[in-house]
Amino acid sequence: MQNQGKVSWKCPSNIALVKYWGKFGQQYPKNPSISFTLSESHTITEIDYQYNDSQNGVKLSFRFEGKSKPAFEQKINKYLETIKEIFPLVKNLSLNINSQNSFPHSSGIASSASSMAALAMGLVDIQQQINPDLPIDYFQASNLARLGSGSASRSVFPKIAVWGETNIVKGSSNKFAIPFHKDIHAIFQSFADDILIVSANEKSVSSRAGHALMEDNPYSPARFKQANNHLDVLINAMKDGDLDTYGMIVEKEALTLHALMMASQPPYILLEANTINIIKEIQAFRKDTMVPVYFTLDAGPNIHLLYPIEFKIIVDELKSDLKKYCVDGRIIEDHVGYGPEKLI
Repeated sequence: MQNQGKVSWKCPSNIALVKYWGKFGQQYPKNPSISFTLSESHTITEIDYQYNDSQNGVKLSFRFEGKSKPAFEQKINKYLETIKEIFPLVKNLSLNINSQNSFPHSSGIASSASSMAALAMGLVDIQQQINPDLPIDYFQASNLARLGSGSASRSVFPKIAVWGETNIVKGSSNKFAIPFHKDIHAIFQSFADDILIVSANEKSVSSRAGHALMEDNPYSPARFKQANNHLDVLINAMKDGDLDTYGMIVEKEALTLHALMMASQPPYILLEANTINIIKEIQAFRKDTMVPVYFTLDAGPNIHLLYPIEFKIIVDELKSDLKKYCVDGRIIEDHVGYGPEKLI
């Protein structure tokens, strides 16, 4: 048994291919989702901990990229209070947390996914150090991560993950994500995802607020039905290596997500003019070259450029043309990755 120590985890973000938008209960999704786990877009979270079995309430100090962030600390403290019932060990911990991202925070790359997944992995690691008979349980970590950020549930698994109960995927659950790459065609298991940074500014409407606005969205019922249908079609396409169908569904999902935002009450727009310019150029390039390059969007203005890795040299020509639409020409070259990595 170890009463104090340090853990450090690097956890990736993920990009949903079929989007989850709208939730119920305790962070449960209104529809299932499937995502690529990324590699270069990640959060590193270090936790110094002390365990005291007579302590009754978590003690927390939080820094983001070496600086005090009271708003973040308050959010993390609220999260730790939330998980006490299913992770009672937290009441006996004093935690000194320092977190850093490899990408701009709150700009439409899922920073909450990577950060909450990294924190959850750290917590189950601490649990294992204090109770060596317990293994590090990735499904437990996924459940814990979900309570901080729904999409974070998917970031604890490699390559491809599914979250949300559906008859389409055996073993799927609303409580945690499951890994889902074993039956997927090899072409998708090394897919490139280059993230074009159209804006590095914080979003005007958070994802949390956006999910809440789905409650009164008149298109919600049709959307949830569409998402289930899209998941079925997409999974079959990914098993068969059908790039055309994959691209059609992924792009439709991206545009549907932002259409739902525009149909919310109040309506809001997270797309920028250069987001639209990039989409048009991607579509024109694909038509002219027949190269299977597609786009998706998270809840923000930045474009994820998706394509089989073997087309990288050709797609680099497109990227060089698209840099003019990006902040300081910034493009994060990413790809399907292997999930969390224990650093300490």
